[in-house]
Amino acid sequence: MVYGGGSLVVKRHMRSIRRAVLTLAALAAAVLMTGLPATPAPALEKTVENAALTQTFRNPVNPGADPSLFYYDGQYHVATTTGDHIGIWSSPSLATLLVAPEKVVWRDSDPSRNTQMWAPAFRHVGDRWYIYYTASDGVDANHRMYVLESAGDDPTGPYTFKAKIADFGEYAIDGEPITHNGQDYFVWTGPGRGSGGPAQLYIARMSDPWTAIGGRVAIPASGGCTEVREGPTPLYRNGRTFLTYSSCDTGKPDYQLWMKSIANGADPMVAANWLQHAGPIFARNNTTGVWGPGHHSFFQSPDGTEDWIAYHGKNTSTYTYAFRTTRVQKITWNADGTPNLGSPLAAGATQNLPSGDPGAATSVINDTDVGTGENQVQYAGSWSSGSGCGNQCFWGNDHWSNRVNASATIRFSGTKVALLSVMDVGNGIAGISIDGGPEQRVDYYSSIRVGEQLVYISPTLPAGPHTLRVRVIGEKNPSSSNTVISLDRIEVY
Repeated sequence: MVYGGGSLVVKRHMRSIRRAVLTLAALAAAVLMTGLPATPAPALEKTVENAALTQTFRNPVNPGADPSLFYYDGQYHVATTTGDHIGIWSSPSLATLLVAPEKVVWRDSDPSRNTQMWAPAFRHVGDRWYIYYTASDGVDANHRMYVLESAGDDPTGPYTFKAKIADFGEYAIDGEPITHNGQDYFVWTGPGRGSGGPAQLYIARMSDPWTAIGGRVAIPASGGCTEVREGPTPLYRNGRTFLTYSSCDTGKPDYQLWMKSIANGADPMVAANWLQHAGPIFARNNTTGVWGPGHHSFFQSPDGTEDWIAYHGKNTSTYTYAFRTTRVQKITWNADGTPNLGSPLAAGATQNLPSGDPGAATSVINDTDVGTGENQVQYAGSWSSGSGCGNQCFWGNDHWSNRVNASATIRFSGTKVALLSVMDVGNGIAGISIDGGPEQRVDYYSSIRVGEQLVYISPTLPAGPHTLRVRVIGEKNPSSSNTVISLDRIEVY
């Protein structure tokens, strides 16, 4: 495990810069040997800057909720709640996961379990992968838990249906295995005991990856509210098992993470053996504009030296189940051996990639990077700008316009581009085009104001220079009060 925070980040950043400088030095030497003119200093500086950017990323890494994220065999994989199927997004670098294509690995024709499909979780046993998920017939009370099994060692499948698991004849969601003292157990969320109590955590032994055996035991869990205790997820260190879980309503800004733990050698089937930790251990951060952080998973960096959390959060404090996006950040460990999850970072905060991540040729453009050159925005027509959107916007500002044919042109070099912008009750429909091609209509309307939302991903483009154009077309859907278009953050891949 890697401890520490800022100093490690600085060292890693400096290593990236040194690698870039050494590479540029070698290139310069080669140029001099061939008798060609050396690269001008400004160009060298820009190349060093871009080299450093390849070792960074920004959240979100997926537009979905309830993420299960892990790294295996040279790829990051993430699955989130989709509702009617299970899909997996895969990428060799965390920096490009947001624009990775989805691979649908499971749809079900059985009407008793083919809707309200939630919270997939992964388990690797031998040369098979197992996906644990929740589904119903469309009635929430009929949610039960199920298991898929892969045909081989590829986490992206193909998968076949394996079994229903831990069915005690009542509502059950968010189950996944944990291992303690070499024995596998299944933990999940079921109804609370007693009138008006919160949902309860339960545990049962497992005989194989798809079978829970014997009776269940309720694990009482604190949560700072009278609502859910859901999404139990394990974290391990020095033989100790930490059971982290989400509490309160996921639609509320105070959705948060709490934790119990059990010592090495203690029996998890004895409720009293579970120590309740004071909480929450991860909660809303008004300063950075992150509300409702929770329903998470843990993963290690590609080289195994760092621990990371993947979770969903919102950048609106409004009570809503929409706009939950997957974010990740590094965690550390306290001197007493307990995990330190820190506090949620702003969606657009630039972070260093996990150790061992190969990086990717990415860069970011802010709406205030005005100009006619590469990685700049050229505005035409009447646009307004300001910081009224505060921490809901990238770097606290955005541009907007409702003037028909007002446009923003972005020149970039790459193979793909993504727009993350403000959506609001007064927003309209934009016309977005690449390299002068046909416009795609994109609706920026939302019933609540929310920022840094993924509104557009371009198709994969030939490597090289391209032009993206965003135009106000003066149209809106019937629910909107205006035709405003926002420009905030542009990610280039």
